[in-house]
Amino acid sequence: MRRLPNPRLTGLGSGLFCVASMFALAYLDLLLFDASLTVYGVLFLPVCVLTAVWVRRADLVTAPVAVPIAFAFGALPLAEGDGFGDRLMGLVTALAMHAGWLYGGTLVAGVIATVRKIRLMGRKSAARRTQAAAHPATRPGTAPARSATAPARRRTA
Repeated sequence: MRRLPNPRLTGLGSGLFCVASMFALAYLDLLLFDASLTVYGVLFLPVCVLTAVWVRRADLVTAPVAVPIAFAFGALPLAEGDGFGDRLMGLVTALAMHAGWLYGGTLVAGVIATVRKIRLMGRKSAARRTQAAAHPATRPGTAPARSATAPARRRTA
């Protein structure tokens, strides 16, 4: 069985992935479903999951930050209105009326990122315990043993 792709995106890369995906999905929604914000919200959830799973370990905090920005940016083509002011009001209305999808996707990304961070911290802690058990002289709080062949230091003023 083939493994699924496992890319590791930086914080900026995961944000760009999320924004580009939501923008493309918004136009697909506009084309196929006549700008249904419910369909857009349903499509938002897998993008949130992929963003949180594909972000690299050092940038886990960016996943729950990037997804609401991507939701708002992707909703621009779906917002009703002719001019700039009308479109902006349509966007605010869309965000207010479909905040459940926004909060749900952000929660999903946050939970996945938190679980990944807890697992990472557990692995680091286990590695430290293993290292401390293998090298008892290098435990924190103990001075390293002085070599018998090392020359004594002289104090100079």
